[in-house]
Amino acid sequence: MAMDLAQLQRGNNMAMDAPKLEDLIINKLEDAGFKTSGKHAYAQVMVNAIAEAVVEHIMSQAEVSVTSGSSAGIYKVK
Repeated sequence: MAMDLAQLQRGNNMAMDAPKLEDLIINKLEDAGFKTSGKHAYAQVMVNAIAEAVVEHIMSQAEVSVTSGSSAGIYKVK
């Protein structure tokens, strides 16, 4: 996903947060009837790993496209 400089200046950038994603996934699973806690439930461990992997993957592929000016070009998000 590439964003232009104007989008970044307006604050339309995506904040990636694995713990928030993890909470969202857990809530969605519970809403769907899954048991995510208890003595034999390992959903939290699995969801944590998935959330961290998703954030890591998206951030490793993210680019910002600056379309004008002396800094024009495509840059990796750090």
